Amino acid sequence: MANSKPHRLPSAAKHMRADARKHTYNRARKVKVRESEKTLNAAIAAGDKTAAITQLSDCYSQLDKAAKTGVIHKNKADRKKARLAARVAKMA
Repeated sequence: MANSKPHRLPSAAKHMRADARKHTYNRARKVKVRESEKTLNAAIAAGDKTAAITQLSDCYSQLDKAAKTGVIHKNKADRKKARLAARVAKMA
């Protein structure tokens, strides 16, 4: 994200630094969401209902945190939660 071009205004350089920090944070949050979903999908594929329910709770938490901070849209988080919950309920 670093740009070697000098900026005309100090505030522009400051915005670039802040954007780089936000980019790093947002990517980390998205990775946590994806890893949580992968673990849940593995539990579903293995047929382990108790692990799936536990992991579903973790997925909810990660999705809510991502939506709260604006990393993903609230409706997207709700949609993912509903679809994951349906998959876990279908295991029974």
